[in-house]
Amino acid sequence: MGETPFITVEGPIGVGKTSLAKVISDHFQFALLREIVDENPFLGKFYENIEEWSFQTEMFFLCNRYKQLGDIQKLYLTKNEPVVADYHIFKNLIFAQRTLSTEEYDKYFNIYQILTRDMPKPNVIIYLHASLDTLLSRIKMRGREIEKNISPLYLEQLSIDYDHAISEFEKLHPEIPVLRFNGDELDFIKNKSDLDKIINQLTTSLEKGVCNHEPSN
Repeated sequence: MGETPFITVEGPIGVGKTSLAKVISDHFQFALLREIVDENPFLGKFYENIEEWSFQTEMFFLCNRYKQLGDIQKLYLTKNEPVVADYHIFKNLIFAQRTLSTEEYDKYFNIYQILTRDMPKPNVIIYLHASLDTLLSRIKMRGREIEKNISPLYLEQLSIDYDHAISEFEKLHPEIPVLRFNGDELDFIKNKSDLDKIINQLTTSLEKGVCNHEPSN
């Protein structure tokens, strides 16, 4: 395709998106885009009372991700500098559909459509998924204060929503490869062979025509 690489890593909370995006960034020497999470002033309240704080939380994320993607387009992609991000903006719809009322979601979706109309789109997606036990264990391990009240039921349903959304994405965008990896079976932090498996599959996707950039040794 001759496009500048724009890789996104996606998956439910706690699956390891940011860790993998950083490893990929270091390996290929690509710019790293990390989503804003801790700065969201509504997130802690959201986990305590989803119904009360969902719209404020989702709007904060949408506006900040819109700004981030605009900056990425201007500062990197237009200059042919590759980027790897630890999220895809379509995740906003996954969370919004789960937490917003029908009326709120309709308003939110209209705003989403306007803001993302001209945003850069990734040309490779890495999808990490894992069992509920694995996600809960990793969330506990990283010890974020704002995540201590996450409901296991909410997290389990979110994983199901992610699976559905990724499958729909593949149907709608067959030109964008989606690389799937099971977090129950792979530990790319502790096991180099697991990391090599991910890097090798990503390298193959890039060499198929996404770009002409070579990975670093």
